[in-house]
Amino acid sequence: MTWEPQPDGLNQIVTLLKQSQSTDNSIQRAVQMKLEELNQYPDFNNYLIYVLTKLTSQDEPTRSLSGLILKNNIRSHGTHLQPAIIEYIKQECLMALGDPSPLIRATTGILITTIANKGGLQNWPELLPTLCDMLDSQDYSVCEGAFGALQKICEDSADTLDSSALNRPLNIMIPKFLQFFRHSSPKIRSNAIACINQFIINRTQALMVHIDTFIENLFHLSSDDDREVRKNVCRGLVMLLEVRMDRLMPHMNSIIEYMLIRTQDSDETSLEACEFWLTLAEQAICKEVLTPHLASLVPVLVRGMKYCDIDIIILKGDVEEDEMIPDREEDIKPRFHKSRTHTQKSAGGGGDGAARSMEGNDADEVIDDPYDDMDDDSNLTDWNLRKCSAAALDVLANVFKDDFLPILLPILKETLFHQEWVIKESGILALGAIAEGCMNGMVPHLPELIPYLVSCLSDKKALVRSITCWTLSRYAHWVVSQPHDQYLKPLMEELLKRILDANKRVQEAACSAFATLEEEACTELVPYLGFILKTLVFAFGKYQHKNLLILYDAIGTLADSVGHHLNKPEYINMLMPPLIQKWNMLKDEDKDLFPLLECLSSVATALQSGFLPYCEPVYRRCISLIQQTLNQHLASTTSPGEFEQPDKDFMIVALDLLSGLAEGLDGHIESLVVSSNIMQLLYQCMQDSMPEVRQSSFALLGDLTKACFQHVHPHIADFLPILGHNLNPEFISVCNNATWAIGEISIKLMEDTKPYIPMVLTQLIEIINNTNTPKTLLENTAITIGRLGLVCPVEVAPSLQQFVRQWCSSLRNIRDNEEKDSAFRGMCQMITVNPVGVVADFIFFCDAAASWMNPKKDLHEMLQKILHGFKMQVGEENWSRFVEQFPPQLSERLAVMYNI
Repeated sequence: MTWEPQPDGLNQIVTLLKQSQSTDNSIQRAVQMKLEELNQYPDFNNYLIYVLTKLTSQDEPTRSLSGLILKNNIRSHGTHLQPAIIEYIKQECLMALGDPSPLIRATTGILITTIANKGGLQNWPELLPTLCDMLDSQDYSVCEGAFGALQKICEDSADTLDSSALNRPLNIMIPKFLQFFRHSSPKIRSNAIACINQFIINRTQALMVHIDTFIENLFHLSSDDDREVRKNVCRGLVMLLEVRMDRLMPHMNSIIEYMLIRTQDSDETSLEACEFWLTLAEQAICKEVLTPHLASLVPVLVRGMKYCDIDIIILKGDVEEDEMIPDREEDIKPRFHKSRTHTQKSAGGGGDGAARSMEGNDADEVIDDPYDDMDDDSNLTDWNLRKCSAAALDVLANVFKDDFLPILLPILKETLFHQEWVIKESGILALGAIAEGCMNGMVPHLPELIPYLVSCLSDKKALVRSITCWTLSRYAHWVVSQPHDQYLKPLMEELLKRILDANKRVQEAACSAFATLEEEACTELVPYLGFILKTLVFAFGKYQHKNLLILYDAIGTLADSVGHHLNKPEYINMLMPPLIQKWNMLKDEDKDLFPLLECLSSVATALQSGFLPYCEPVYRRCISLIQQTLNQHLASTTSPGEFEQPDKDFMIVALDLLSGLAEGLDGHIESLVVSSNIMQLLYQCMQDSMPEVRQSSFALLGDLTKACFQHVHPHIADFLPILGHNLNPEFISVCNNATWAIGEISIKLMEDTKPYIPMVLTQLIEIINNTNTPKTLLENTAITIGRLGLVCPVEVAPSLQQFVRQWCSSLRNIRDNEEKDSAFRGMCQMITVNPVGVVADFIFFCDAAASWMNPKKDLHEMLQKILHGFKMQVGEENWSRFVEQFPPQLSERLAVMYNI
């Protein structure tokens, strides 16, 4: 197809492109409107490709911009463009890949990738063969342009390229790329490695057949003069370590020595190389291959942890006092609400019934990367050498444990007490990084180190004060286990001063560290509550926007940690007015409500009846937030063009706060429930398409069942089938809360649960027998089955044999509580109805009975009766043989507890 532009049209578009480079916002807005208007004309896109590829009289930035506008048009309207126009654009792109200008070649490459992504590679069958042919061109620009485009395609479409839909082009492409590893141009060598690197992680077959050639060529390029080439070599080796360790093993010594040198490079190669240590730490052979190199590696990692001059400038490391400077909105990272999950506490930990666990992608537990927030600044939140070195030191300390210390301690001595603050700061960071792995070996040194660190909390450098907060939080567990006067009190006093520091970064680090200390110390903090609250409340008036959100978190964690000890008039009078003042200031659509609602939820649960004076306005607003979200959802579903989808987090957080109120206020919530439409709202939320909404609504249903069942009762016939429908372990937390709510409802419904048993029992038995079911869900499932057996033993007992072994194993580890009590009573009832069902697994029942510390008197009698009944049934001789299989501790425990 040939197409020629009209001169007027061309001039108009060039003028627009020039204007759009203006810094004046009003001109930019006008240009934007004009471009939208021009999109109505089909051949507008022909003009754009013409300017990019043919209009050599114009400057490069203008031509490139034309290509980028075209890229956006294809991304937005590609499917509506006439086939002839798309064909013209494709043909021009391929011709322009050899443009003398690197900028135009790169822009064309981006455009080609966008078309390929939008229309699918299979709809542009000549693209890959043409690009591969262009690699052989004698014209350097053509070869380099084609490689640039191929690299982007490999990045974006690695999976498609390996599919049979395209007839497996990689079988040709990979051997072709390998030929260019020895090309004279560093740019092309670098492209060739980058293309192949895209196929390592998925173990793409077309690469695996050439793996030895690839590795050999990588080694050949390892000492290349070009930085980009070396960076790609490091990246390739790090990925190979994960997927083809077998092929690297014979060369491991040289690879480690190579990576040691590269980790010390003064450019980005050092970060790519440093990733190697993180990956190596995850391999089983790590200890064996790294031991001889440890003494060289550790100092390199500690040096990598030092701030460089650029970091200090970006972090405003020389600005000591900035508390008066308002935060920029773009510096505030989005917060994700952690929905409530009902969990059991094991026989060793602290805390009580409903706990919040962090649900990332519905995994059972997600651990925050401590190195991600270490230097929390918008410009440095990117992964960098300092964070990577610290993370590597951490994982290696976990591999080598205390064997790490003979090498590390001398380095720590030298850095921790150094005159230069940047070196001292990196030493404090290193000390924090090894805390988890080397804790045992560090214990003898902590009586000297902790007071030193506490003194560093008042260092004149803000960056030293902030990292010290973080490092101390990593040793909080040890501090709490020592006599309070010696370490905990001085640490707490200094940390509270840092919460009121004049530097925002220090405030933030101190608040986070204090939250960790709260979690470790729990009720040990009760004697200091007045002092703690005074500080936290003072910070309310002092903090800028970003740290205020972290302060809510510290207050919520405090409430979770000390519980009802917070319920004293003087504490309530300090804490509630500033919280309610913020609550009244925030608008319903302000996302700052999330952390505040989370905080209030913890506070309400802790204060219990102490929250009564504040509960009505809080309750009403939660109901209103849920109602508004549901209304907006309905509007956006019925007329999608007119109304946007709501942010359902508002509804989730409101449901969770209502749960906190129901749990804290217990029966006192009744008067609020009766005068609201909460049951209708709950019915809608329980059927929401978003798992987190269902998760939180089931938690609330369970809490309302406990607090005021008379209002839940009339709706049971609607609610229970929905709960049964959500017993799907694919969504762990949803399933977990639905299971727990069924158990709570059955306890209240008693024998009226009978008609609902068929719709839940089969799934519960499936869940308890599934080997992938996480611990929390197993425990809740066992409790609910036990409760169903308590209220309807005749209906549940016939299935006893299908779940008794798993049931006993799941509940032996949780501590004595009401839920465990009701579940065991249910088990005793079921065994009475169907004694044969437990015979094959009786040893598990004995073990579970022995897991009680002190059961209530009547439950103790039930358990004893079953044990003695079984002994009589089998006779003395068989019983003796049976008991011989017991571990000695179990025999002793049963003898002491049940006299058997």
